[in-house]
Amino acid sequence: MAMLFLLPSLLGLVLLSLIPMLISLYISLTDWVYTDGLGNWNFVGFQNFINLWKDSWFQKSLWNTVIFTIVTVPLTIILALVIAALIDNFCADRTAGVVRIALYMPHICNIVATSTIWKTMYSTYGPFTNLMRALGWSDPPRFLVSYTWALPAIMLVVIWAKIGYSVFLYGAAMQSLPSDLYECASLDGANGFQKFRKLTIPLLANTTFFITITSIISSFQVFGYINVMTGGGPKDSTYVLVYYIYKLAFDYHKTGYGSAVAVVLFLILLIITIIQYVHNNKQD
Repeated sequence: MAMLFLLPSLLGLVLLSLIPMLISLYISLTDWVYTDGLGNWNFVGFQNFINLWKDSWFQKSLWNTVIFTIVTVPLTIILALVIAALIDNFCADRTAGVVRIALYMPHICNIVATSTIWKTMYSTYGPFTNLMRALGWSDPPRFLVSYTWALPAIMLVVIWAKIGYSVFLYGAAMQSLPSDLYECASLDGANGFQKFRKLTIPLLANTTFFITITSIISSFQVFGYINVMTGGGPKDSTYVLVYYIYKLAFDYHKTGYGSAVAVVLFLILLIITIIQYVHNNKQD
């Protein structure tokens, strides 16, 4: 009887995840181009994967993805933890709920809409650039068309969009922390910062680990902000793996080669997921 309830989910998993992954794996071993139809499948073995390591665009995309992750994930977690602690300590329950919802809203807003708004803000005479001038930067860069500033500009947008999700998780976790530990710390003369450093941070270790893993996975899959705001440019400065897969498959008509990049990305995310799974089992 239980299998009947699980059947729709299992069918969805098989039809929408497992079978497409197997097809993508097979396509990665061919030089197939989707515009040629289903009749032209030339098997090339692992040649696509061999070519990857000689592909400067792949290397740049992988490097940008790694840099993007290294910058956005720690900053998002640190800021979210501090904000969640401030809300928990200085806001009344009703006010705290309103603040958390306000911070969470960018996370659920349409990516195309938010990217378009930020693209306008980053324009030559947009609010962000005018703010830089008001602060004394007489000639601020054109952020989204600057090879140096384009990727950091998108990083800022992603941190803004994702931070509310982490604040929400930290806020929920803080509600379950044992209050008696904080009372004992107060009796021992610990101040607020000491309690935060010695109690709150260690007690939230599991939550931090979960947020770290999910944030890394999300960072490796970033696409919408880059597609709307810069289109991968200028030059290759904002190319990341998912955007490169998209360009290979649908613009350059290299479906087999693009599938090879997708398989590499899948393996990276699989390793990260296994790390999370092993960590959770150890905690249990």
